[in-house]
Amino acid sequence: MRAINKLTPTKVTSLSKPGLYADGLGLYLQVAKGGSKAWIFRYMKNGQAKKMGLGSVNLVPLKEARDKAFELQRKLMDGTDPIKERDGERLAALIAEAKAMSFEDCASTYISSHRAGWKNAKHADQWQNTLASYVFPHFGKLPVAEVDVGLVMKALRSIWTEKPETATRVRGRIESILDWATAHGYRSGDNPARWKGHLDKLLPKRQKVAKVKHHAALPYSEIAPFMSDLRAMEGVSPKALEFAILTATRSGETLGALWTEIDMQNALWVIPGARMKAEKDHRVPLSKQALDLLRELPREEDNPFVFIGNRGKGGLSSMALLMTLRRMEREDLTVHGFRSTFRDWAAEQTAYPNEVAEMALAHTVGDKVEAAYRRGDLFEKRRRIMADWADYCGKSAGKGNNVVAIREANNG
Repeated sequence: MRAINKLTPTKVTSLSKPGLYADGLGLYLQVAKGGSKAWIFRYMKNGQAKKMGLGSVNLVPLKEARDKAFELQRKLMDGTDPIKERDGERLAALIAEAKAMSFEDCASTYISSHRAGWKNAKHADQWQNTLASYVFPHFGKLPVAEVDVGLVMKALRSIWTEKPETATRVRGRIESILDWATAHGYRSGDNPARWKGHLDKLLPKRQKVAKVKHHAALPYSEIAPFMSDLRAMEGVSPKALEFAILTATRSGETLGALWTEIDMQNALWVIPGARMKAEKDHRVPLSKQALDLLRELPREEDNPFVFIGNRGKGGLSSMALLMTLRRMEREDLTVHGFRSTFRDWAAEQTAYPNEVAEMALAHTVGDKVEAAYRRGDLFEKRRRIMADWADYCGKSAGKGNNVVAIREANNG
């Protein structure tokens, strides 16, 4: 019979030469070159030599190491491979930890990891707010591995018909988070929030539950008195709204305007593609009225924004223009609707070609004007239409419709 208990606590402390020192029952003291010491359990399984670490001597005393080696020998007698058993236990622990990762935890991590890649800072807030409102109350605290089609339907069913646009975005966000969780090993199987071939069989299509609602727009015949009331207001926000109307731009494009984008001498504003819906630079001709407005704006040292906010060195908040409409008691209107006002005016009160108005709105146009893009995006014609629009916005009540003659619109 092989000797056991060869080592003593004193010997374990005194040994310093690198190597393996047997104690018995497969237990060895391993002394490394740097002087560190650890316990090793060596055994044979299916003709293959294996070794298993049992911990540092600083954490595991000699007696405990012997007890561990004894239990491992018993497992070998029962046919169990100690290393495979340990690895299986670790895997089970990892799976249990993954299942404990809640949907809300996954959502928070997903938003944090993607925040830097989202162009619009509001995007992350929109994700967080919609999930907090419509999803977390149903299964936010549940393990992400347990989210199934029943839970997804529970979150969507209540808003699918009442808020179809929001519900569609929420469904897509749930799907993205669950895909992320699967890729990270927190869940497995099909995505219960996927649309095609799955939820499209359980929920009515968005077009069938609600017609698309267009942004509330002011009739172009009322734009002049509206602008008169707007220009009577004090503050930067009314100026920003007026500028957005004069340039027919989106609220985010106006609020994000920087002085470095403005060329006063050439009456030009170049909006970088990073802030444009089509992700392409957009040249905006500035009318005399728009230039006069810019010259009157207050400026702050080291503040790059054209329309400065009240807090710190930043710009106006995303709600500034809407709040201006509310101050005017025009809750029936939306900021985006003024682009429709401009488009209706161009179509019904001028003879400018359709593509000129579409390009002024930075809309993608058809193949028939592809060559026009290459010639310079109809900029000079757009300069004339924006000048006419600014004049129309400021015309006195009772004057004519200010229709632009065909000859004049097509000239040049």
